[in-house]
Amino acid sequence: MSPPDDLDHLSPAELKSLVVKQWEQLVELQRLVAGLREEIARLKGGPGRPNLKPSGMERGTEPKPPGSSGERKRPRGSTRSKLTIHDERTVPVAAPPRGSRFKGYTSFVVQDLVIRPHVVNFRCERWQTPDGDIVTGPLPAGIDGHFGAELRRFVLAQYHQGQMTVPRLVTLLRGLGIVISKRQVMRLLIDGHDGFRDEARDVLRAGLTSAAWITVDDTGARHKATNGFCTQIGNAHFAWFGTTGSKSRLNFLALLRAGHDDYVINAAALAYMRERALAAHVIARLAEHPDRCFADQQTFNAHLTKLGITDLKVNPDPVMVATEGALWGSVKAHGFLPNTVIVSDDAGQFNVGQHGLCWVHSERLVHKLDAFTEDNRAAQTTTRKLIWKFYADLKAYRCAPTKRRKAVLRAKFDHIFTRNTGFVTLDRLLARLNANKPELLMVLDRPEIPLHTNGSENDIRCQVTRRKVSAGTRSDIGRACRDAFLGLAKTCAKLKIAFWDYLGDRLAVPGCQAIPRLSEIILAKARPP
Repeated sequence: MSPPDDLDHLSPAELKSLVVKQWEQLVELQRLVAGLREEIARLKGGPGRPNLKPSGMERGTEPKPPGSSGERKRPRGSTRSKLTIHDERTVPVAAPPRGSRFKGYTSFVVQDLVIRPHVVNFRCERWQTPDGDIVTGPLPAGIDGHFGAELRRFVLAQYHQGQMTVPRLVTLLRGLGIVISKRQVMRLLIDGHDGFRDEARDVLRAGLTSAAWITVDDTGARHKATNGFCTQIGNAHFAWFGTTGSKSRLNFLALLRAGHDDYVINAAALAYMRERALAAHVIARLAEHPDRCFADQQTFNAHLTKLGITDLKVNPDPVMVATEGALWGSVKAHGFLPNTVIVSDDAGQFNVGQHGLCWVHSERLVHKLDAFTEDNRAAQTTTRKLIWKFYADLKAYRCAPTKRRKAVLRAKFDHIFTRNTGFVTLDRLLARLNANKPELLMVLDRPEIPLHTNGSENDIRCQVTRRKVSAGTRSDIGRACRDAFLGLAKTCAKLKIAFWDYLGDRLAVPGCQAIPRLSEIILAKARPP
């Protein structure tokens, strides 16, 4: 920022405003320098920046249950009642004293694990028919290659749920007596898993079709030695991950199609374009043309060129808005997000459809604000207390919503976010949050939606862990398998299904219980009782 021509003629208010702007620039530069130093330390293998504790608003506003002062004791025998006894042995007393009387038994349950290699040589009969053909005895069901279903289940569970690396997994298997190479382990992880990838896609479709709300988030991901982004979509019943090279709104809308590639111009698409201020004559060209459905992006782009939309040089970009609208039209045409609220952390790419904002992220902006004076710190503390109290009121409203409480909460919101604290930076932040009032107060109209995106942040940690322990994926099929299995593992956990049992059923491990399609369970849970 260039300095003014004459500082001497500035009023005290103008000088104060100038100093505040310089402070803000200084803070931003300090953050940039800290980030660069952290990156340099990471590249050199040095220690990174310590993690700062979160504000704690969610936990701090939770009501304490009665009798929570002392540690809750677990009833005796609760764990034992869940166990299945596989073997029972009687332990006799070697030489009871003379005159002793037998008083029955006392049980002592021991859990153990049996892990050992089991190599089977199938001697398949070969018969030659009178015609000269050779007939060979078929292998039993579930045999796919030279590694059995139990070993394949172990590899998938250890890699995806246990977050092991391939070299460590190879070392573990060899230590157990399995003769296997790194390349063979990679094949077990990525080959022949079309069924799992299809089920992960069906999980997303079932979730988007039936969910009253979803939360979304994204994080960095490496693919083919290039930085990309992994997007998470989920709610209390499912989780899905998709890694792409972009985090734009176009990318998010494409992911919401759940595997479909079409572009559709319908009422939802046209309404989206109007909301994004696309020129009326451009919308008219798309609406009046008889072609409404397009198989893929290339076909749709050719349609835009034919209509002359690609030659328009106006703002907003008509091609981008029209493409986003056609993607949104495809989402609606397939029955996804019928009345679903998308809750996000205020990242711009997620602002589509009915949109709600995460209160934890909003309060974090106030929590992380840099205060320079005692008055600033006092204003920040007071504002945070008001937000915490308001957040607790919102949580109470979700349990018992009424029209009167809704009106009271709207008035409280205005009182908090239209205050003049005297802390210029805080006042600007409050004005920004006040502009998001409809999205922050979406819960008043839809009490069933969450107030935060903690679920998405918890889900996406598995992707963060995988990124830290591995250098990234190298093939498209490897990326697809990683996303699919991590999503299936998270979905199983939410549906109270052991991922080990799920893998056993899908891989036809003998003796495993049958697990229905996860998409069917999600749809069943979404139906009203």
